[in-house]
Amino acid sequence: MRLIIAGGGTGGHLFPGIAVAEEFLARGPENEVLFVGTSRGIEARLLPKLGYKLALISASGMKGLGTARKVLSAGRLLYGYAQSRKILKEFRPDLVLGVGGYASAPLLLAARGMGIRRFIHEQNAAPGITNKILGRFVDGIFISMPESESFFPKKITMMTGNPIRKEILWGFHERVRSVGENFSVLVFGGSAGAQRVNSALLEALPHLESVKHRLRITHQTGEKDLERVRQGYRAQGCQAQVTGFIENMSAAYGAADLVICRAGATTIAEITACGKGCIFIPYPHAADDHQRKNAESLLKRDAGFMILEEELTGEKLAGEILTLMEHPERLAEVERNARSMAQLDAAQAIVAAMVRKED
Repeated sequence: MRLIIAGGGTGGHLFPGIAVAEEFLARGPENEVLFVGTSRGIEARLLPKLGYKLALISASGMKGLGTARKVLSAGRLLYGYAQSRKILKEFRPDLVLGVGGYASAPLLLAARGMGIRRFIHEQNAAPGITNKILGRFVDGIFISMPESESFFPKKITMMTGNPIRKEILWGFHERVRSVGENFSVLVFGGSAGAQRVNSALLEALPHLESVKHRLRITHQTGEKDLERVRQGYRAQGCQAQVTGFIENMSAAYGAADLVICRAGATTIAEITACGKGCIFIPYPHAADDHQRKNAESLLKRDAGFMILEEELTGEKLAGEILTLMEHPERLAEVERNARSMAQLDAAQAIVAAMVRKED
C-alpha cells in the first residue's frame, strides 16, 4: 500500500506524521510513504536526513493577512492544488493523511477530487480552521484530546491520541531520583526555541541562588537565541548545558526531574508518554489559543502546571521550581497523573483504522 502524509511546518505537525510513517512501513516491506510539505517548513530540513521521500508544494496561510497578501496566498494555494494533483497522479496513493500545516489543505482537497481515501489527524484540544473545514471532506478524523471531539462529525471521529516517534518511546529510560541530589531541569520552547521562555529562565536564576549548586539545567534555546542565553548562564555562574537544538529528546526527557516548555500537542504527548512533571508556558499567539487549551486539558487532570506568558516573571517561575524541589512528593503525584494520560499506541490505532477503511 502507498500512503501520503501531508503537512508539517513545525515539529508539532511533522513528528506525529513521522510516527505514523514508522508504523505504516513496519507493517510490510511493500508499503511506501511519501511526505508532502513546503520548502519553508521543518520537513524540508529534517525528512531527507531521516531517509523519507518528500515532495514540495506551494502553500501558505491567510489568517491575519492584508487583502493584497491574501490574494497572493490564495494564488499559492491554487498552485499548490495543481501541484498536489500531479503528485497524486504520479505516486498513486491508496491513502492520504493530513497532519496539519499549510500543505495539508491543497493535498487533501486534491485527493477528494480524485476519489482517494483521506484522513486528518488533529493534535490540539481546539482545532484550527483548516481542519474544521477539512473535517467535512474526509473519510476519517483522528483526535488527540477529548476536548476536540465536538468540532467534528461524530460518526467518523476516533479518539486515538497523538502518535509518538519510536525514538522517544524506545529510547526513554526513566531516571531514579534520590532525595537531596542534583535536580535536573529540561527547558525548551519547541523546535525553534522561544525567546520569552529563554529570558524567563535567566530572570529566574537570581531567585534560585540558594539551590544553584543542585540545579542541572539542559536548555534548548533555538539557534537565534543560543549565544545570548549561553552568556546569561555564564554571567550568573549557573551550570547549564545550552544548545540550539536537542537531537536526542528521549535522553533529555529521561534525565529530567522537571520540564519547562510550551504546550504544543506533540510536546504534551511526549511529556505524558515519559511521565514527566512539567511547567507549561503556552504560546499566547497560537491559533485559537490552542496551546493554553492543551495545557488546561492536563491541568484539570492534575497532570501538569501552567504559567501564562502574561503572568510570567523570573520570580514566579523560580517560585514554582523551588516548590517542586522542596516537595518531591507533589512532583511525583503529577508525574503519575501525566503518565496515566499517555496513549502509547496512537500510531498503531491510526494505521489500523486507515487500512481497515481501505479494506
